[in-house]
This record gives sequence, structure tokens and C-alpha cells, in this order.
Amino acid sequence: MNRTRILVSLVAAVAALGVVAPASASAAPYCGITWGSQAKSLNPYDPGTDLVHDVRAGQHDCYDRVVVDVAEVDDFDSYVVRYVPEVRRDGSGEAVPLRGGAALQVTLGAVGYDDRGKATYSPDDPLEAVDVSGFRTLRQVAWLGSFEGQSGMGVGTRARLPFRVFVVEGGSSHVDRLVIDVAHRW
Repeated sequence: MNRTRILVSLVAAVAALGVVAPASASAAPYCGITWGSQAKSLNPYDPGTDLVHDVRAGQHDCYDRVVVDVAEVDDFDSYVVRYVPEVRRDGSGEAVPLRGGAALQVTLGAVGYDDRGKATYSPDDPLEAVDVSGFRTLRQVAWLGSFEGQSGMGVGTRARLPFRVFVVEGGSSHVDRLVIDVAHRW
């Protein structure tokens, strides 16, 4: 009985000194990031006539970035980006293995070929569309091709981490950019 009172008194004294944080206190979000890891979409699965011209990646202090350059034919406004257990090709359903602990499936309403069937985007190695070696979060970017007015990509990430997606309008250049940022950590 005496030991219990001493232990309770000791815990109360430590808490009073501010050594123990209250349960409601939480750390500030990493780099102010509040994105989450749920699917992001805009007009999901709408086919498009816009043309994919390039895919590239970059590193930032708080996140890694994938950018898809899309030449406007109509207004580019269709994408779905979501974590999936396994990335699959549209049409065939074939699984595409990606490096990393998690995989983002990217579907956009733009195609990688013009109205004559000539490729507007065709990486030398579709499974390594962008070199992301040495990146903190990205492990692989794969181009899955175009099918029925949409194009697909797979992005392997280190883990299931917060991400955001947005479109930067091209203005007079008529090249919009689909931007996918994946945080380095929670």
C-alpha cells in the first residue's frame, strides 16, 4: 500500500514538472505537411485528347516530386492517384512490379500518342521512365503506356507516405503539368 502511494506521488511530481506531456499534445506535422495518403482525383477516369510529352522527377527538402508534362488539346483535368497493393496495366491487367515498400497507381486523362498514332512520349526503358536513384522517397517511376484515352504510370515509394497532387496550368505555353509530391516522412 505504501509503495503504491509513493509511486502515485512520484508520477504526479514528475508530471507537475512538465516532464510528462499530456496525451492530447501532438508533434507538429513534418515540414507542415498535412496531405494524407488517401486517393486523390479530379474527374476520375475521363478519357482525354491531351498529349503526354515528358515525365521527370526532382528532389526537395521535404518531399520528392514527379512531374508529367501534358500538351493541351482540351483542358487537361483528369487524374487518379492512389496507393494500391499492386500496380496493374490498363487493358491487360498485367501486374507491374515496382521497387519500394508501397506503390502509387497513376491514371491520367491524356495519351502518349497523337491522332496519327505517333508516340508523343516513349521512354527508352518504360519500367525506368525516370532515374530516381539516390532519391529519399521515390524508388521507381514506370510508364505503363496509354489505353482508351488514358495513360498509366506506377510510382514505387519507400513506404506509404503522405502525398499531394495538383495541376499547374501552362498558360500561353499550352503545356500543363501534373505534379505528384510524396513526403519523405509523416
